[in-house]
Amino acid sequence: MQLTMLGVRGSTPAPGAAYVRYGGHTSAIAVTADGDQSPSLVLDAGTGLRNLSALLQGEPYRGSILLSHLHWDHCQGLPFFVAGDREDAKVDLYVPLQDDMSARDLLARLMSPPVFPISPEGLRGDWSFRGVSVGKTQIGRFAVRATQVTHKGGCTLGYRIDDGSSSVAYLPDHSPTQGITADTLDLMSGVDVLVHDAQFLEAERPMADDYGHCTVEDAIKLAVGAGASTLVLFHHGPARTDDALDEMIAEAQSPVPLVMAVEGTTLNITRAGVVSDRPIGKGAR
Repeated sequence: MQLTMLGVRGSTPAPGAAYVRYGGHTSAIAVTADGDQSPSLVLDAGTGLRNLSALLQGEPYRGSILLSHLHWDHCQGLPFFVAGDREDAKVDLYVPLQDDMSARDLLARLMSPPVFPISPEGLRGDWSFRGVSVGKTQIGRFAVRATQVTHKGGCTLGYRIDDGSSSVAYLPDHSPTQGITADTLDLMSGVDVLVHDAQFLEAERPMADDYGHCTVEDAIKLAVGAGASTLVLFHHGPARTDDALDEMIAEAQSPVPLVMAVEGTTLNITRAGVVSDRPIGKGAR
């Protein structure tokens, strides 16, 4: 399996010279199954989703997008995704169900007039809007398991993705100090790669708790407890400069191998964890 980091920031994009090396786009990861040539699954649809169009080199996107939740930094890329907004695209969008609403109607809360010029039906191509909830589902070649995790403001799901050759757990927004269930612990158990919220430092814990996020130290403890082979630190704070992120990874103490998520890199995943990363764009270090 390959994970291509399309966007690695949280909360809001971070433009400017101080954010070039790690990238300023918000959460989106393209997933390519073992043996495939192009991605067929995307985890979240932040502004980083725009980078997938360049990766596809003019081809339409034909695959699925799996949203962890509906906060802006995980959805704003949808109407600006050129490879998905064209007549020959085919996209299955999975939305966490809540409030007794359909997937389409949930999406329309943030994508319809007067807050946006078009509604979900305004996207060109063959789009389907599907609900996802706690449990297991098959999405293309991927076995996906979902569980609800603690994060403020609506239903947030964490995912485990398995393509038969490797496994990844994706928890981009998670506040374990607010409570963690046995299902969440089991979701992460023994994964080859854990991609986890690491927006704050221990010294910033009051802010982490207020915003419903995780510290680097908490993410490491979770990875150790889960027996994950590699931990990818993700959802970087929008005010955290490249130099500050360099310092963060240099000072982190972890018995589990750490990878700092960098926009524009591809992580190749095996049962042993991350075996290499390959730059694919200008955002790569």
